[in-house]
Amino acid sequence: MTEITDNTVQTTAKTLPAKRPLRKIRVGKVVSDKMHKTLVVKIVTRVPHPAFGKIVKQVKRLYVHDEKNEAKLGDRVSIMETRPLSKLKRWRLVAVLKH
Repeated sequence: MTEITDNTVQTTAKTLPAKRPLRKIRVGKVVSDKMHKTLVVKIVTRVPHPAFGKIVKQVKRLYVHDEKNEAKLGDRVSIMETRPLSKLKRWRLVAVLKH
């Protein structure tokens, strides 16, 4: 009979990295930078209409955390999903792609 001690369980837990789900990354355009450390980014996706099949644009406005206030109005930015930072902010700025 083999016994598993607490010591072996702890070493096994330390060697296996914790699996974290992949975070969504989107690219969009800054439509507002009037708030402190917050941007509003417009994301446009093209999807087929469920009934008719025609390609239509879907527009979403996301609130994004910008720690250094580096993005300005009209910039093309890359954003990443993150934990809730406020009532509306669930995204953070990764990079400014084009000024």
